[in-house]
Amino acid sequence: MDITLGLIALGGGVAIGGYFIGDGLKNFKNPSASSNHTEELEDWGQPKLIKQKDVHHHLGISKEDAHSLIKDYPTIPHLTINDQIYYPTKKLKKWANTLSEEQ
Repeated sequence: MDITLGLIALGGGVAIGGYFIGDGLKNFKNPSASSNHTEELEDWGQPKLIKQKDVHHHLGISKEDAHSLIKDYPTIPHLTINDQIYYPTKKLKKWANTLSEEQ
């Protein structure tokens, strides 16, 4: 019984490993291409919308700097839901990157 369970686990591991190796070989000649799996893993656990009080965490700046940034740049991507302002995480980071490239 123990050997059967071990063989099943080994077979499952080989199958999963084969899947990931095969997926990696899809872009073997194009190493700069990103996999959908990589993008999904990077976003895993990240909220889609963040509150104003959490903007500084996602941009890696102080609370005071985040407050000044929001005040000085009204074009910052945001949504208002029930009088509460939310910031889409991906759009906020993309916006901050373009802002830093301009300066």
